[in-house]
Formats: sequence, structure tokens, C-alpha cells
Amino acid sequence: MLHLRVIATPDQSAAVTDLLAAERGVTHLVVLPGAARQPAGDLITCDVVRESADSVLQGLRRLGVEAQGGIAADDVELAISVAADRAAREAPGSGADAVVWDEIAAKTGEQTELSGTYLVLIIVATMIAGIGVLLDQPILIVGAMVVGPEFGPLAAICVGLLRRRFDTVWRSLQAIVVGFLAAMVATVLSTWALTAMGLVSRGMLLADRPLTDFIWRPDALSWVVGLLAGVAGMLSLTSKKSGSLVGVLISVTTVPAAANVAVAGAYGVWDEAGGSAVQLIINVCAIVLAGLLTLAVQQLWWWNLARRSRRRPAA
Repeated sequence: MLHLRVIATPDQSAAVTDLLAAERGVTHLVVLPGAARQPAGDLITCDVVRESADSVLQGLRRLGVEAQGGIAADDVELAISVAADRAAREAPGSGADAVVWDEIAAKTGEQTELSGTYLVLIIVATMIAGIGVLLDQPILIVGAMVVGPEFGPLAAICVGLLRRRFDTVWRSLQAIVVGFLAAMVATVLSTWALTAMGLVSRGMLLADRPLTDFIWRPDALSWVVGLLAGVAGMLSLTSKKSGSLVGVLISVTTVPAAANVAVAGAYGVWDEAGGSAVQLIINVCAIVLAGLLTLAVQQLWWWNLARRSRRRPAA
């Protein structure tokens, strides 16, 4: 359930109140005339179940509320109310499966910024993976996967393509490309530095590495894993299942593949660098493709539910 706070101008207030009152999934509706000061207007609050939230937000946007007032939403962790239970029963679909598009757009939009924190995280993750490659240590590889922040921009690409927000797609692509390039350059330099200190060597890369050689040996299963991870990652993002998202992060070899490109390039082992680059491209493309298809299916599913709900008479 979401708690909505709407600031509406006096001429919009009645229309906003009527829209919210007519929605099956809305409850705890409160109207405070003239309570808002900046911007000035009426303060309207309500609770809305997640399965109705997207249609409510779209309705508020159609009224132009955000142009002169504002809309804010917070998660409600606990609601003890018969009215809330009734709203959840009457709303179509399941809250666990509901997609709130404005929430997803806001969440992924934050990931498109090429910030200092993003660059540090992806550089650190790739350097950790580079050491894991040389030591043939899956624990370090898994740790690097979890630290890596690249799934955010990949998810934003999926949302941007589906919603035709190509500025979001462009910013996300910049974050991915610049992030990985910076990370690989830093890993090349760190590999040379560690080699100069005698901590690692080219022989470690050329030695048998049965636990991590899959990183630079792409095959058909690389596509399968990438596609499955894209589906799971997008579902975890839309349903807020953070535990599932962690599982996705440790199932796809994006950061480790970039690290292997850098380490192999630092030592001039170009066949391994090329294989790792192919692995990286496969996983990125598979995640975006699967994520986009998952969002499209979810969108069609909820459009169908909303259409059937409109045909059903109110209880």
C-alpha cells in the first residue's frame, strides 16, 4: 500500500477528490482545504493499494496536478484497517505483482546518473574481480558481482525503451559505457601495479583456472543465464524483492567479464580478453532483452486487468 499526498489548487481539488473517491483501491481519504502553503492549495491524502496505484497516478497526471501542485508517495509498511482490507480485496490483481510505473521510472532514473559514487563502486568491483580472476577465487568474483552497480542503468534502459524515454536510455548507456571503460582502465593499472610489487604475475592468468575460466568462455548457456537473470532482476525491481535482486547480481558475469578483459589486456593475452569481451556483450544484451520483454508482458497484463475491472460494477 502507498500513502499519497496531493497538493491541488482550489479549482482542481474537487476533481482530484472525485477521482480518488471513485477508485476501488483507495481508502483513508482526507481533504484539508487551504492547508498547503508552498505551493498553495488543498492538501489531499489517501492510502491506495499497489494494484490501483498506477491508475490513480495516471489519473492525477491527466488532471495536471503536478503542473501547479504536487504528488508524493510513500510505502505504508503497516495498515490496520478494515477499510484497507476491503480496498485490497476489491482492487484487481495482486499487490505483490503490481507495477507502479512512476515508481519504477523514479527508481531507475536515479541509476542513470554518472555520479562519483557509481564510478567508484564499479571500479572497485572490477578491481576485486580482477584479483579474483588471477587467484581463481569464486568468492571474490561473487563479492564483485554484488558490489557492482551496473544493473541499475541496465534496468533503466529497459524502462526507457518501453516508455519511449530515449533521454533516459541515452544517459543509461553513457553510465554503462563510461563506467565499464573507467573500471577496465583502473583494473589494467592496478594489475600492472600489483605485478610490479610481485603480488601477481602473468603466469597466474595462464595457469589452469577451473573455477573461473567460464568468464572468458562464452557459450549458449551464457545467453540462457543472462535472459533468466534479466527476467528475475526486472521482477525483483517491480515487486521490490531485494533478496531476489541480490541473487540476480551474483548470477551474471558482467563485472567479472570486464575485469577479465582488463587483466588479460594488461598481460597481452588477447584471445582471453576477446572471449571475456564477448561474454560481457552477451550478458548485457541478454539482460536488456529479457528485462524489456518482462516489462512489456507486465504492462499488457495490467492493462488487461484494468480493462476488466472497469467493466465490473462496483460492489
